[in-house]
Amino acid sequence: MTPEEDPHLAVGAYVLHALPPAERAAFENHLAGCGRCRDEVAELREVTDRLASAESVPVSAEARARTLRAVAGTGQEPSPRRAPGRARRALGLALAASVAAAAALGGVAVRQHERADEAHDRAVRAEQRALTADSAISDVLTAADATLHTGTLTGGATAAVVVSRSEARAVFAAHDLPALPEGKVYELWYAAEAGDLSPAGLLPGTGESEARVLDGSPGRAVAVGITVEPAGGSKQPTTDPLGIIPISA
Repeated sequence: MTPEEDPHLAVGAYVLHALPPAERAAFENHLAGCGRCRDEVAELREVTDRLASAESVPVSAEARARTLRAVAGTGQEPSPRRAPGRARRALGLALAASVAAAAALGGVAVRQHERADEAHDRAVRAEQRALTADSAISDVLTAADATLHTGTLTGGATAAVVVSRSEARAVFAAHDLPALPEGKVYELWYAAEAGDLSPAGLLPGTGESEARVLDGSPGRAVAVGITVEPAGGSKQPTTDPLGIIPISA
């Protein structure tokens, strides 16, 4: 996911398990530091759980008849210039009857439907962004000047960095990263020859295999490092690196 994209839009696709691994990893990293998204994920999960377990709710004959009467008395194509008083009154009765019918059905079906529609729309947008993210990874891996650099991290995890100077990008991938406590994430760093470190992106501490395009260009970086940081990341490392992978040619 590039910095220009809005990570908040991936909530629905994440809840519906519609994100590919790279997009999911990027969003889980964002999720670690975004309370708003965590709240929305919890809400959508509750809604999807209800939809999955929902059973048919019987509608009383009285509620059905009342709603049908209101619909029958409402004009289907009102004048675009003005609504006659009778039509406005009929519309008000129809709305009142609809509210009463919704209450008879438990009052949650409409909102559940809206949530499902929102989740679907987000899933579609997330899929489009995922295609862009996957394309960015593919561009680096297949670049004519792509170079592969590997290393072993503290704890036995293996990591690799693929660099393409022509694409001005680098891809980091790791396998068997240990799961981190809540409130902690992995942070990647570009290291310059003089020892200066620049933040290059975050990875969630889920303990799964992770892959992502690093933020920014490798430029004159000579290595990529990884540390454990508080959720949301740090401007400078606060822990010793788990590993430093040289990337100079």
